[in-house]
Amino acid sequence: MEERVERIKKQLHLAGYKLTPQRESTVRVLLENEEDHLSAEDVYLLVKEKSPEIGLATVYRTLELLTELTIVDKINFGDGVSRYDLRHEGAQHFHHHLICTICGAVDEIHENLLSDIEKTVEERWNFKIKDHRLSFHGVCHRCHDSEEQ
Repeated sequence: MEERVERIKKQLHLAGYKLTPQRESTVRVLLENEEDHLSAEDVYLLVKEKSPEIGLATVYRTLELLTELTIVDKINFGDGVSRYDLRHEGAQHFHHHLICTICGAVDEIHENLLSDIEKTVEERWNFKIKDHRLSFHGVCHRCHDSEEQ
């Protein structure tokens, strides 16, 4: 984790920002909960456990800055709540999600399955793609398996 914090610190520095203690607390919470899709409030509550002096507004500003710098991706699964996901290092694109409409589980797909579609869009519409997001809504394997029993 320390290496990742250092790399994020360098990304901030290159963009003209510092890794303040408040930002570092937020980054560490995101790293510790990398498999979860935390809302700003979730992040705030976890940050508050370690650093009670940090306010919700500071966490929001930090998440927005990290989103701006593409360190974090801001996502919405259709429930009106923004969630924050650390972008995998070296990833050219945002990863995809499988969202279960029964239990609400969110599974991730890290493979880029859209390269052919991107190429077609770029050629046919002369549109330079910078990123893409794809979410599938359906029944996860856990709920599907329990329905069959």
